Amino acid sequence: MDQENVSATLTVAASAEKVFAVLADPTTHASIDGTGWVRKAVDQAPLTEVGQVFRMDMYHANHPSGAYRVANQVQMLDAPRVIGWLTGEEKEDGQLVLGDWLWRYDLAPLGPSKTEVTLSYDWSAVPPSIREYIRFPPFGPEHLSDSLRHLAELAQTSEAY
Repeated sequence: MDQENVSATLTVAASAEKVFAVLADPTTHASIDGTGWVRKAVDQAPLTEVGQVFRMDMYHANHPSGAYRVANQVQMLDAPRVIGWLTGEEKEDGQLVLGDWLWRYDLAPLGPSKTEVTLSYDWSAVPPSIREYIRFPPFGPEHLSDSLRHLAELAQTSEAY
């Protein structure tokens, strides 16, 4: 694959504020995930600022440990328009080591109860040394669309947001 990012777009029948609130809640990420790798949020506080770190318990059959934990750091947050984070890991000494792949959601209000949501995954900054052992993107083409459909279901049906 020559490109270094993928994206998908879906119109959601919910306000941008409601969609953003679902995305800013780490406890919803396992339900949004289109791969089934995200198991649960370790940190459950809402995402409110750039630099905030939130951790997720994960599972992938091809991961050396099967079960593992990622640490994500918010890179952009402009409610209710954009939210994005880099994924990495937290070492035993507490040091955060981020990968150079970015998850980003862009929200465009289309009215009081309709939002166009674009989910992007960008690995353009990943160095060759990491690309030697991780294939990018590490998921199939349906992942982003599946994630957006899951997000839409949560935003359209949940009374919590």
